[in-house]
Amino acid sequence: MTLSTVTRELHPLPPFDFGQSLAFLGMFPPTKADQTLTGQQLTRAFMIGPQVVAAQITSLGTTDAPRLRCTLLSDSPLTESVQQAAFERAALYLSLDDDLRPFYAIAETDPCFTPILRRMYGLHQVRFPTPFENACWAILTQRTPMPAAQILKQALIEHFGGSLVIDGHCYQAFPTAAAVANADPAQLEALLHNQRKAGYISAASRAFSQFDESFMRTGDYDTVEQSLLAIKGIGPWSASFVMLRGFGRMERIPLGEGRLAEVFARVYGPAEHLESVAAHYGPNQGYWAHYLRASG
Repeated sequence: MTLSTVTRELHPLPPFDFGQSLAFLGMFPPTKADQTLTGQQLTRAFMIGPQVVAAQITSLGTTDAPRLRCTLLSDSPLTESVQQAAFERAALYLSLDDDLRPFYAIAETDPCFTPILRRMYGLHQVRFPTPFENACWAILTQRTPMPAAQILKQALIEHFGGSLVIDGHCYQAFPTAAAVANADPAQLEALLHNQRKAGYISAASRAFSQFDESFMRTGDYDTVEQSLLAIKGIGPWSASFVMLRGFGRMERIPLGEGRLAEVFARVYGPAEHLESVAAHYGPNQGYWAHYLRASG
């Protein structure tokens, strides 16, 4: 089958090190099976409405003058609207428009953190491919080991998502909220073998299919957080997780995360208080926490 292809250059805000993004993706279990990392190229698929579109991304520039080549591939025509949505999704996924300079200016005054900054210079947060996938992952991992959650996620992909074969490799894309929102609740329960999780996934799909994602990324933090907390099955930890890793909201640190506390104690010592150090970073404290956690 001949695939439709379109290529465009993307221009991240510097500094941006694509190698840092690839290194993070290589060690991030929730999405590791959904992509290939070949040399300095990332390939993964997204659902753009009902259409599966894969993005192949490689670096053309340097950390301080970054340029990415992004090629879209699909077995359906790549209309202008699909192209626009797919390139935007790829840019959001890699947080290409995040300005790290205010965060770095503060980090340079923090001697405990400076070695981490040097080691991870140019890392833009890699988000979940969509905020809805992030919310579903938060629900699926509640009181559930990660391998079991992966099986449930795979069931959602196979039933409601899509796939595209490129060079003999099948790339699968997590479904849109709208696709799951139209499912019969009994169908979801049969698929997940768990009435509680099926109800939560159903509630999340209905909510996310109605959200204005642009507002969720940029609107008042507390208002957005309350919208998430209103979803059955989304508690304070899940809401903070989705705010950070789904919508890219870096104003606050994730709540109650054991690994972050462990790494913090190693870097700063047990006498320091995580909240007070985070406050020093102000609206960039989410990035500070992300670097800390990724460094551990």
